[in-house]
Amino acid sequence: MEALPLFHRLRGETCVLVGAGKLAARKLELLRAAGACVRVIAPQCCAEIERLAASDALILIRRRFRAADLNGAVLAVAATSTPAVNRAVHRAARVRGMPVNVVDQPELCTVTFPAIVDRDPVCLAIGSGGAAPVLARMLRTRIEALLPERTGELARLAREYRPAVRAHIGDPTARRAFWEQVFSGRIAESIYSGRPDAARRELEALLASAGEDSAPRGEVYLVGGGPGDPDLLTFRALRLMQQADVVLYDRLVSEPVLALVRRDAERVYVGKRAGTHAVPQPDINAQLIAHARAGRRVLRLKGGDPFIFGRGGEEIEQLAAAGIPFQVVPGITAASGCASYAGIPLTHRDYAQAVRFQTGHRRGDTVDLDWEALARPGQTLVFYMPLEGLAIICEQLIRHGLPATLPAALVERGTRPEQQVFSATLATLAELVARHRVHAPTLLIVGEVVKLRERLAWFEDRSPT
Repeated sequence: MEALPLFHRLRGETCVLVGAGKLAARKLELLRAAGACVRVIAPQCCAEIERLAASDALILIRRRFRAADLNGAVLAVAATSTPAVNRAVHRAARVRGMPVNVVDQPELCTVTFPAIVDRDPVCLAIGSGGAAPVLARMLRTRIEALLPERTGELARLAREYRPAVRAHIGDPTARRAFWEQVFSGRIAESIYSGRPDAARRELEALLASAGEDSAPRGEVYLVGGGPGDPDLLTFRALRLMQQADVVLYDRLVSEPVLALVRRDAERVYVGKRAGTHAVPQPDINAQLIAHARAGRRVLRLKGGDPFIFGRGGEEIEQLAAAGIPFQVVPGITAASGCASYAGIPLTHRDYAQAVRFQTGHRRGDTVDLDWEALARPGQTLVFYMPLEGLAIICEQLIRHGLPATLPAALVERGTRPEQQVFSATLATLAELVARHRVHAPTLLIVGEVVKLRERLAWFEDRSPT
């Protein structure tokens, strides 16, 4: 181990910062966040430090550094561009047995500033011993993406209830099991989703029942898995996918997204194809309720967004009627994701002032829609699941008044590495698609905005047009 990581309590303590440029301002921000009383020594200073000095947020001494400036301090930080000054600060601190940090000179440091993930009072520090600070900052970014923003609120809740829990649960092993349940279950999720009052009620109920042989309560997570690219998942979706005990997933959930589910979770496929349901919707509802009543954390994973042509509303109606706790995590719907990756803005000041989402399912030999409303000018039309009814959709839009030359595009497997976009017009698109082996999922976009793809496409190599 290059260095022993320690957390230094600085609240109310004096720290000396030598230098007042941009580097010093970054160190000053951290020292002030920790509650330190900062004494800045510098003949000149940047505007930010000048402003803080004017507001009495620090002590500014406008002159060159002297060794006596460290008297009474507990930490010295040198952040100047003058090597001789930095070495002088190092020597003066070492004489006093004081920890010292010299910015960008690890050989003169007895302590270094780590990359910090701050979820006060939870704080994570990532250090490289001064060897690779950029790497430490990159690792911090990755950890920040995994750590919920409200982690600090959960820690503060635990601090508030620690005395009561200690008094009520005497056995240390049982007490540890209690806190593990708090930090990994519904109480934590209530905090993360912004429901602190519900978290307190649930914690108090759990504490009141501690030691009782009561059946565990399950919960259902209705999560939107987006259009296919796993990088488009929300942080909350990833967290719930990692803690679920069982997952019921649809056909439109991509393999890379499904791979992010907890490895030991039970996986149940309940996907649907046009005209074919692997599992009828009432059976899916029944499975969600049964798993939750058995005390399991149930992930209902859907492609796109669960509330846009995803039957999410039907499922949570049944959960609510059965008294099953649930939460909903929106996902990027196919219209937004596929259009973005195809380089087609759904609205544009010059071409479309409205956008309309529509299912394109064919029923028998027709697609039964409100064609007159769909054929109004000045809007972008987006059809979900249009592949089988593509020719009918294009024909009906032309028949009800849209120009045969109106641009249209079919996006195949949008946002995924194998994405293809077929751009044409209402009159020619169906024929173009018929010449290629196109597979679901697909999305149809109709409107003047499609012509912008010629300049704005960025994701894939140019597809057949």
